Amino acid sequence: VQLQASGGGLVQAGGSLRLSCAASGRTFSRYDMGWFRQAPGKEREFVAAISWSGGSTYYPDSVKGRFTISRDNAKNTLYLQMNNLKAEDTAVYYCAARWTAYSDFGKAGAYDYWGQGTQVTVSS
Repeated sequence: VQLQASGGGLVQAGGSLRLSCAASGRTFSRYDMGWFRQAPGKEREFVAAISWSGGSTYYPDSVKGRFTISRDNAKNTLYLQMNNLKAEDTAVYYCAARWTAYSDFGKAGAYDYWGQGTQVTVSS
């Protein structure tokens, strides 16, 4: 599967952005999907994940209540709605995919396919 992330940009603190990740192929609905981010000088960090059906979602405490992951399997598209953005959310955001599994949703190493990343910059 090939992934292409978009929707990043510059936003003021407290603002919102919605990221999208378009996937190629006809088996998108069988992939668990995730969002990760990486700030300069830092390791890649888990942001959100969603099961193949959309029935389960996962977030770290740092974004819980502010970010929402969703997917539209008919459109082969993954989304990340980000509200109440903070300066510390500034990073390159990556979407990722893996064949259906039932654990390790928050581990970058568990994903096989990655998009190219989209820059999110939050000004304080």
